[in-house]
Amino acid sequence: MSFNLTLSPVSQNLFDNCTWQAPAHWAKITTIDMHTGGEPLRVYTSGLPEIKGNTVLEKRRYFKENFDHIRTGTLWEPRGHADMYGAVITTSADADFDVFFLHNEGYSTMCGHAIIALTRLVLETGIIKKEGKHPQLNINVPAGKIKASATIENGKVSQVKFLNVPSFLYLKDAKADVPGIGRVHFDIAYGGAFYAFVDAESVGLKLIPEQFNQLIDYGRRIKKSVSENFSVKHPFEKDLSFLYGTIFTGKAQEAAHHSRNVCVFADGEVDRSSTGSGVSARAALHHAKGELKLNETIVIESITGSTMSVGVADTTSFGVYDAVIPEVGGTSSIIGKNEFYFDPEDPFAKGFIFR
Repeated sequence: MSFNLTLSPVSQNLFDNCTWQAPAHWAKITTIDMHTGGEPLRVYTSGLPEIKGNTVLEKRRYFKENFDHIRTGTLWEPRGHADMYGAVITTSADADFDVFFLHNEGYSTMCGHAIIALTRLVLETGIIKKEGKHPQLNINVPAGKIKASATIENGKVSQVKFLNVPSFLYLKDAKADVPGIGRVHFDIAYGGAFYAFVDAESVGLKLIPEQFNQLIDYGRRIKKSVSENFSVKHPFEKDLSFLYGTIFTGKAQEAAHHSRNVCVFADGEVDRSSTGSGVSARAALHHAKGELKLNETIVIESITGSTMSVGVADTTSFGVYDAVIPEVGGTSSIIGKNEFYFDPEDPFAKGFIFR
């Protein structure tokens, strides 16, 4: 399906006489906006202050402690919305670039949809120059090092795949009494972030846009209850030791696909994509249960009907856990460029949020 927009002569000339410029004392931040499977990504291109730190976790911590108003000002309303998502990329000492991720509640540890989008962005725009039709990137994220590869056709990135960090089943066949829902059965698995996995039918939900608000409500209730009653600890990093979200799983709508899932993360954000770290955790979960073999690939739908592929590329150990190396695949689109201005007298310069 193609999209065409024809402007009338009046529309084309309406702003010809506009000479307005933002006052010099206003702060300005520019971004490139993208999406992967419908899930937004706002990438900062200029206007950020110096971000100190040698590692991604140090940079993320410094940004959080000193510049959190930038996160809220650019992701929350009126410049964003409750489900906006951001990425801060910086130079790296031992990779093609470092990146950390922003959302409505704070900062995530890994983001697959962002890796897919950023790989397209840096290769297709020439930010990072690589030769060949299948260039590869090394990317540092808070959870570790990601190896991404692209397929380039006619100068455009048509497909991205990445090898994620070691992913593992953390807790199997657990139960929690969740206020307003009842007894909930779940697993916890890690794919760069920790998720509680719940069968949607078991709590009376369908993975459709019409149940968007109920999915948020149940996702938040389950996350809160599990977080309060179960310890979630990363084998090595305290900063990664928390439950990031709830992922509801169910049957696919297309016969060729394995299944569908909806991820509710942070403060009730709903991922429009299949969730790269989420499908990585699912690969670990299914492999541990004998449902996904080495070198086998499945395709998982999102709430929008978009898909990601995931397979088990290798097995390994991670601390005390038997783990897998997932390979995730997907596509993304570039949708715009923004210039955001911050008037010091604007009462909403730091943003606000409704959820």
